[in-house]
Amino acid sequence: MEITPWFWVGFNAFVLAMLLLDLLVFNRRAHVVRMREALGWSAFWIALSLTFNYLVYHFLGRTAALEFLTGYLIEKSLSVDNLFVFLLIFSYFKVPPQYQHKILFWGILGALVLRAAFILVGAALLAKFHFLLYVLGAFLVYTGVKMATNAGEPEIDPDSNPVVRFLSRHLPITNRLHDDRFLIRQDGRLFATPLLVVLVMVETTDVVFAADSIPAILAVSRDTFIVYTSNVFALLGLRALYFALEGLMRLFHYLQYGLSLILVFIGAKLLLSEVYHIPMGISLGVVGGILLLSVVASVLWPKPQEDPV
Repeated sequence: MEITPWFWVGFNAFVLAMLLLDLLVFNRRAHVVRMREALGWSAFWIALSLTFNYLVYHFLGRTAALEFLTGYLIEKSLSVDNLFVFLLIFSYFKVPPQYQHKILFWGILGALVLRAAFILVGAALLAKFHFLLYVLGAFLVYTGVKMATNAGEPEIDPDSNPVVRFLSRHLPITNRLHDDRFLIRQDGRLFATPLLVVLVMVETTDVVFAADSIPAILAVSRDTFIVYTSNVFALLGLRALYFALEGLMRLFHYLQYGLSLILVFIGAKLLLSEVYHIPMGISLGVVGGILLLSVVASVLWPKPQEDPV
C-alpha cells in the first residue's frame, strides 16, 4: 500500500491529540510522578507502539514492520543515554520533581519538530546522493567507537552552551523559580526563569543525541514515514521511561558499550551493503540481542561502589 498524505495527517493528528490529553487532562497539575504511575504510562506507550507496529505489518507488509520495530528499538535504547543526561541537568539545577514532567513534555514536543526536519532533510539527501550512504556508515562506526571509549559522566556546563549564552544576553534571568513558569513579568520587564534555562539545555542536548539516532534509523530504513513514526513513538514514551528508570539508569553501566556495538553494526551494514545485504530480521535480532546482553551483563556484574572521598 502506498503512503498517502492522509497517513501523515492522520498520524500527526493522533500524536497531537495524545499530547493534549497528556498535558491538559492527565497532568494538568504539577505533581511528583511516582514509580507506579511511570510504569503504567511506560506500559501504555509500549503497547501503543506495538499496536501501531501490527498496523504497519497489516497495511505495509513484513519488511516495513521489521524496519519500524528495529528503528523503534534503536531510538528507545539510545534514549537511555539521553535520559541520563536529563537526570544530570535536573540535579545540577535542582529542579523539583513536580516540575520535571512539564520540562520533559515541552522538551520532547520540541524534539519531535526538530527530528521531523532532520529526517526529511536526511532522507532527501540520501535519495539524491547515493555516496552519502558510505559517509553515513563511516560516521556511525566512528560514533560507536567514540561512545565506547568515552567513559564517565558528561559535564553539565550551562556557560559553555551557545544557546543558553544567547538567551542570557537577550533576556534577564531570575535567580529563583516561580512555580512551573518559564517566563515572568516584573516591573514591566520580561524575565526568564531557571526552568526556561533547563528547557533550553534539554532541547540542545536532544539535538546532539539526534545526530546519532537519526542517522542510525535512516541506515535501517529510508522510508520517511517508517523512520518518522518509529522515532515519534520512542519519544512519546520517553518521559514515562525517565521516571520509571530514574533510580535504575546508573545500574546499566554496560549499556553504553551495547549501544556502541549497535552503532558499529549498523554502520558496517551500510558500508557492506553493496557486497552483502543483511536481512532485516537478522538486523532486528542483532540489535535486540546486544541490548539484552548488555542489560544482563550489568545485572550479573554490577558496577563496583566508589569509595567515599
